[in-house]
Amino acid sequence: MTYYSGFLLAVPTANKQAFIDHARKSWQFFRKKGALRMVENWGVDVPRGKVTDFYMATQAREDEAVLFSWVEWPDRETADAAYASMMEDPDMQDMGEMPFDGMRMMWGGFEPVLDETA
Repeated sequence: MTYYSGFLLAVPTANKQAFIDHARKSWQFFRKKGALRMVENWGVDVPRGKVTDFYMATQAREDEAVLFSWVEWPDRETADAAYASMMEDPDMQDMGEMPFDGMRMMWGGFEPVLDETA
């Protein structure tokens, strides 16, 4: 069954192109590990809430945008094996520094319960 790794993070708006460049490198790395698809979404219409919102969740600052991203895997086993092997992969060292604060990034694994298309 298809499996998704989901990510929520804040990126300084001044680092938008650096983030895109980093994401392109990341895709090559994830694809090598068996990923089927990667989608990076730059927040352009993200409302602020009174109790909770994406900005509060990521502790985004005024000069940061919120990103919502996911990686699609053929199944959880492929994703688990990829993540287990990433730190030992020499290509991980070639990724360079992340253009955002990784300590404020959230991620998790998700199994679809509904998948509709037009």
